[in-house]
Amino acid sequence: MPLNDERPASTSSGEEQGSDVESSSERCDSMTSTSDADCSRESFTSDCSSKPCTPSSSPPKTLTLDEVMESTRDLSNLSIAHEIIVNRDFHLEPDTLPQDSLWKIVRDNVHKAFWDILQSELNDDPPEYGEAIRLLEEIREILLSFLNPGANRMRTQITEVLNMDLIRQQADNDAVDIQGLASYIITTMGKMCAPVRDEDIKKLRESPDNVVTLFREIFRVLDLMKADVVNFQIYNLRPVLQRQGVEYERATFQNILDKTPSALDHTTLWIKSAIEELSNSITKEPTDGHGKGQQLMPGPFQVLNAAFLHILTWDYEKGPLPETWMTDETRLREIQGQLQQIQAVNEVLLIIYSTVGGAIQGLPALSDRLKRMISVLLDGMHSPAFNLEDALESASAQVCCELNKSLTERSYPALSPALQATLTGQIRSITQKDNPIRTLVEDRVQQFFIALICDPKPQGKLEQVPAGLTAIKPELASVGAKFISLVNYNKVVYGPFYADIIKKQMFRSSPPAANPPQDTSQDSVTSN
Repeated sequence: MPLNDERPASTSSGEEQGSDVESSSERCDSMTSTSDADCSRESFTSDCSSKPCTPSSSPPKTLTLDEVMESTRDLSNLSIAHEIIVNRDFHLEPDTLPQDSLWKIVRDNVHKAFWDILQSELNDDPPEYGEAIRLLEEIREILLSFLNPGANRMRTQITEVLNMDLIRQQADNDAVDIQGLASYIITTMGKMCAPVRDEDIKKLRESPDNVVTLFREIFRVLDLMKADVVNFQIYNLRPVLQRQGVEYERATFQNILDKTPSALDHTTLWIKSAIEELSNSITKEPTDGHGKGQQLMPGPFQVLNAAFLHILTWDYEKGPLPETWMTDETRLREIQGQLQQIQAVNEVLLIIYSTVGGAIQGLPALSDRLKRMISVLLDGMHSPAFNLEDALESASAQVCCELNKSLTERSYPALSPALQATLTGQIRSITQKDNPIRTLVEDRVQQFFIALICDPKPQGKLEQVPAGLTAIKPELASVGAKFISLVNYNKVVYGPFYADIIKKQMFRSSPPAANPPQDTSQDSVTSN
């Protein structure tokens, strides 16, 4: 933690910064221009395993407890580093627990018992200082941990004032100046804290004379300062990780793979599924006059693009994400939830305009009102507890009221009861997976995302939404930018691992067809 003259201006997440999408895309543009993509391409057709980017795995073995713990630590470090790199708002919050949680109840009771014991000891005649001395010793260690390596004068002063041997001697003679020590601690905290804690220090100086209450507040502020220290370190570490993040994440995952050979099992199944899906959709190439043919294999970049598209619609109930995507699971779930909501909004709007017809066409203000209304009513629809049918019923009623209001204001007849019933029934029917409007919207959303994934410069495709999705164009572009940013970064970090898996899955039994059908424009996909 820096001293006052070394304070950071701010470590909060509200600083004005460029968007995550732009920064991540820029990193991917520069990172994939190196030899990573070349190594991946070569590994599809080469047996050479001496390249630094070629992942390796150990044969199956029994893991010791130490190896398991070490792999767990590696995974934890990988998750934290990835979060710092991709999430500019990532910072540590002081530990907070839900109000009614068992952990909070236990923690509060233990803390209350400690402070009650401290109060009891200090109220004795003569006072007992056992707990107070342990408290002061802990405070001294926390204050020393805040110092920079070169702050020798401050370190010497703290160890001299909070000299535990001397304080124990004073305690034996009932000569400990608790108030004086507390005042020194508060003053020292004021010199060390970030500017955001100045108000807390001021309140400490104005605290009542009760020693126990004062030390309780001191520890509360110390906890905040510890979080500030970590956030300041994250703030300083982020540029370094952003420059070296790809190499660090790849090397860390390779360490995990070396210790845990099964660490790519789900990733292998994910890629294998994409290969099988593409292979089944490719017709056989005739090889002789008798109609027999050879099964053509999909190109490796086609496989990878199809696999990335599967991530967008991943069914978490059927199985866990591939290991290479675990660090992004929260972001992927958020993207999936947002996408489901805006798809449903678009489906409802298409039904409204196709059912009511020309009387409401060409009214952007009405369209915006309907869109906002439906979005609010469908907010949180990805939650398991959300009742989509009830929400659509409410949306239908609100939509009918809004439409009738608009129609009567412009001297059109209101919707008839029969038309309102039809409209409500069609809106509620989008809960069915085979609903034609739902199928149409989902297919066109898939077209939009596959175009983003396959294009070397996806930023230019964000505004080019397929027909029928114009109503959700801004929201779709926002979700698309988030997703393609994750895909590009994941592709750069784990590309060599994917290349190795695809080579083994596609070419292990027989060589590929002489001219496999592959879109050559995708050769540069990994350089997005």
